[in-house]
Amino acid sequence: MKNVDDLIESASELAEQGLSKGEIADELNVSRETASWLVERSGAGTSAPASTQPEPSGGPHDIHVDWSAFGRDNKRLYPAGAAMADLLGKQDDEVDLTIGIEKAGAPLATTVARELDTDLGTYAPSKHQWEEGDIDDLGGTFSRNFAQIRDRECYVVDDTITSGTTMTETVEAIREEGGEPVACVVLVDKQGVDEVAGVPVHSLINVVRVGDDE
Repeated sequence: MKNVDDLIESASELAEQGLSKGEIADELNVSRETASWLVERSGAGTSAPASTQPEPSGGPHDIHVDWSAFGRDNKRLYPAGAAMADLLGKQDDEVDLTIGIEKAGAPLATTVARELDTDLGTYAPSKHQWEEGDIDDLGGTFSRNFAQIRDRECYVVDDTITSGTTMTETVEAIREEGGEPVACVVLVDKQGVDEVAGVPVHSLINVVRVGDDE
């Protein structure tokens, strides 16, 4: 995708397929607010045509990250995951579980788990159910098809950090299950965070915003 029009078209297609706005945000690697804006601009799911007038604020302030060049080719994806594992490798030799945040974090976590010789678990965040309103009313889940927390130390893997909400939710969910998150790792950090909920965050790429948002 090269521009905002491409993103709006993609958001429309995903909405017509029945994806929630939270899932669309996940697919397009943008914030939930940006996903809502894109869907509204597309007119998907409404009887009224999309407005051709610019938003008063010029739209949301966000950065779209397209890493599909890695994701669509296992020969590229594996080295990316291996590099993420390398960032974690010296954290704690006792860690024996890697948690991937669904959807995009799961394949990356698979590589990390293989490289670090850990078990693999996955977490589906609450944003996958989100449409509008307070996301705190929703809840995420750990897949029973993969390894469970069982009071273990673990790493957390995702593709991007946009606001930090999903990573924070995952860390807190792991603690609620009795586990101990030791470190998090992502491909791209759009916020430049060093830690979430007291857990250090490592990234291959750190995005720095330059200039005035106004």
